[in-house]
Amino acid sequence: MKRTMTFLRENHETALYVAAAMLLLLALVKPQIQLKQDVHNYLLLADVSQSMNAEDVKLNDKVVSRMAYTRHLMKKIVETSSCGTYISVGVFASDAVALLVTPLEVCANYDVINDSIDHLEWRMAWKGDSRLGIGVRAAASMFDYLNVPAQLMFFTDGDEAPTLNVTIKQDLSGVQIGQNVVFVGVGGSENVPVPRYNSKNTWLGFWPAGDNHSEGGGVMYTDTSQDEPDPPVASAEFDRYLTKHDAEYLRQLASEINGKYIEGQDNPEFYAYVQAQKPAASFVTAYSMRWIYLSLAGMLILLTFLPNALHRWQQGRMISAASE
Repeated sequence: MKRTMTFLRENHETALYVAAAMLLLLALVKPQIQLKQDVHNYLLLADVSQSMNAEDVKLNDKVVSRMAYTRHLMKKIVETSSCGTYISVGVFASDAVALLVTPLEVCANYDVINDSIDHLEWRMAWKGDSRLGIGVRAAASMFDYLNVPAQLMFFTDGDEAPTLNVTIKQDLSGVQIGQNVVFVGVGGSENVPVPRYNSKNTWLGFWPAGDNHSEGGGVMYTDTSQDEPDPPVASAEFDRYLTKHDAEYLRQLASEINGKYIEGQDNPEFYAYVQAQKPAASFVTAYSMRWIYLSLAGMLILLTFLPNALHRWQQGRMISAASE
């Protein structure tokens, strides 16, 4: 032991450099370890019904559609999420939800997640009606499929079609995922018309009031026979179907399932609210050790200069004392 200590004193620089090299090697070969930790796992669910094409929100001082605004909010959530966060992406239409991206770690799959969000649009809808109450039940089933607790961020304008009434209102008392659901309201508070597009996504005009699916089961947008040559549009301004962000209805839905509601806004407070949500689960996941290895290696390299620095300091004191 004495010989070892003597060797280290006489060869401290070599020992420190060897230790630093080993840490740098670990940073390259084994940058991660498996740890059980609290994890944020977000399911970003976008309403892709056609009312989300209504243009009544501003982004960078330009009026954009609710769908474009939703995509922007989702991408900012991805951007502001720390490494180790998991994100999945899904869509809601009619009375069902579909999962597009299963939970992916945000830093390792940043481009994949953003690309999926960039492609969200109304043509993903498989049917034209929008029954949010039933959609909540469908989301609960999706949670069972994920088999991992998640925080559901449901981006929607709250526009029910057909119009909600006593006969089609859902009893949501049995929904068990309420504490994990946040309705994110998107859209303006004033009524605006809903743009209508053909199957090639060409704008034709606005939805007529008679086609607002307030009575029937909704329009099958995937039925190309409706584009012969193009679907009908409102012939006059008074004939347009109007929509707005129904915040009151979304708050009501949230209260029925013990969930939450927040207005989607492009500001730091909104993103801070999202990131402040309680971690969805605790499970074993990869934890990056690279920054620790690199920091320790840097400290060891700096320590090689310590003896010389101390020697100069002592010499300075001695010279100062001698001059006195």
